[in-house]
Formats: sequence, structure tokens, C-alpha cells
Amino acid sequence: MASLSDPNAPPPHVVEDCRGALQLLSDGTVVRAAAAPPPFHVRLDINDGRVEWKDAVYDAAHGLGVRMYRPAATGGAEEKLPVVVYFHGGGFCIGSCTWPNFHAGCLRLAAELPAVVLSFDYRLAPEHRLPAAHEDAAAALIWLRDQLLSDPWLADAADARKVFVSGESAGGNFAHHLAVRFGAAGLDPVRVAGYVLLMPAFISERPTPSELAAPATAFLTRDMCDRYCRLALPAGADKDHPLVNPFGPASRSLEAADVGRVLVVAADGDLLRDKNVEYAERMKAMGKDVELVVFAGEEHAFFGVKPMSAATGELVEVIRRFIAGAAA
Repeated sequence: MASLSDPNAPPPHVVEDCRGALQLLSDGTVVRAAAAPPPFHVRLDINDGRVEWKDAVYDAAHGLGVRMYRPAATGGAEEKLPVVVYFHGGGFCIGSCTWPNFHAGCLRLAAELPAVVLSFDYRLAPEHRLPAAHEDAAAALIWLRDQLLSDPWLADAADARKVFVSGESAGGNFAHHLAVRFGAAGLDPVRVAGYVLLMPAFISERPTPSELAAPATAFLTRDMCDRYCRLALPAGADKDHPLVNPFGPASRSLEAADVGRVLVVAADGDLLRDKNVEYAERMKAMGKDVELVVFAGEEHAFFGVKPMSAATGELVEVIRRFIAGAAA
């Protein structure tokens, strides 16, 4: 085998590509794009002054940031706002809270719910394979608990008893695991009033009908899903790993888990639809307080991909009703 210094050795070539945002080369080098690739570009003039936002670092050791949003007219408000934690999607491999599409979605959540919104980054694979990202998500909630009690920018606007943990795709997967870990009371004195799983990334070795029917033109294809799993899962793990299959052969029983209130949103045209529906139905069969909403005519990650669409507007209204249910 030619050595790396051999002038006759072929140049490194791409062996894995994730939407152009991430490429793994044959020599093990990881190349990341400096900016979000299509279709993650949206217009940036969507904020009409209703929302103010700022960036912070929640984990200096790993260089992890958070983008925080709040409606501009919160100063001196008598009634504080619910808090929405958001973890972006990207197959555990790509994405950032600074990408225009995720930024646009969080602006919309903050303005239309209305709510204080915190969009957290996390370590990405393959440089940091799972469970690194799940560890970061838990650390983000613990950081938020402390900040809600000490940071005036948040404390003046946010209701620490109405925290909702959400995420899309990979982020929805995090929301499930955080629900199992923290439930409704695991961040005392901060209260998690609900968990919102948007098209959560659940998969298994046995393909479902919605996976088998997914066309090659879909936003999330079987090939792309397999690629994310190869890059993100622990070395040697398959798609029945407990981090991606909550009902796999090695997964812990969820019968005794107090997950609080849960909203599961599925997309009818998503290859993960069947796993999302199965998750909601099995959790409800265990007596969990789980609501399932399926969006007809939409594909995987439509919130993150099309943050300004009418469907996303309908989704924001679904989330608003779920949040209102916490008060009831």
C-alpha cells in the first residue's frame, strides 16, 4: 500500500458527501463548507423588528454556541413568556444555529407563538460520533436552567415554569432522549412543561413501508439516511442502536419513564413517517400523554427547509395550541 508521502499515491477522493455541507475524504479528512448549502438559504430580511436576538457560548470547552431570541416588546411585561428550546436537524452531521433557515424558523417561533427561543448547537459527527451530541443537548438544558435564574436578558422575559424542549429530525431525537432523562420535573426549579418532536430521527434495521416507498427525489432518501447513520453512530453500531431506535432489542423499556407531555409531528411524505407514527402510538399505549399530528403533503424537515411556508405557519399554530395546553 502506498504511503501518504508517496508521490505516486492517488489524491484523496470523496467517499461520503452530505449535501455538500460535509465531505469525508478517503484519507479520513473531513471537509466542511463555510456556509450553508442550498436548499438552506432563505431571505434574511424577515425580521421586522418584532424580535431581538443575541449569541452566547454555553460550552466553551467544546466551542458550542446558542442563539437566543425574544420578542422586542417584553420589557416590563407583566406576563412572562414560555421558553422554547430548539435543536436543529441535519442527520447529526451538519447544521448550525446560525444557518439562515434555522435562524428564520426561530425568528418565526419567537414572533408568532410568542416565546423566548433558544437555538443550541451541538458537536457534529463524524468528528464527534454519538452520544456526543446527546451529551451536549443535556448540557444545554442544564446551562439554560442556570441562565433562566441569573441572566436578566432571559429572566425578565421568560417563564421558567413553562419550558418546552423541541427539535427537528436529529433535534427531535434529542427531545425524546431529554424527555426520558428529565421528564417534567428533572430541572427543578425550572419546569419542562412539554416536549415537541418534529419528524424525529428514529430508524431501525428493518425498513418500514414509508421507507421502502421513499422516492429518490425526496429531500431525505434512504441513501442519505444510511449515510448519516454510517457517519454518526458509534463505530460498529447498526440502526437498531438505542440512540436511534427507541424500541430496539437493546433499548431500555419506556414503560416506567415519566416523559411528561409530548407532541409528535410527522410529515406524510417523509420516509420516517411510519417510525414517527409508531413511536406516538406505542407511547400512548403505555399511557403517556402523547399527541400526534401528521402534516399531509409535506416532506421531512419542512420546518427547517421551508421556515416561511404556509405549512410552517400551520405548524407554529399547532405548537402554540400545545403550549396553551400547559396552562390548562
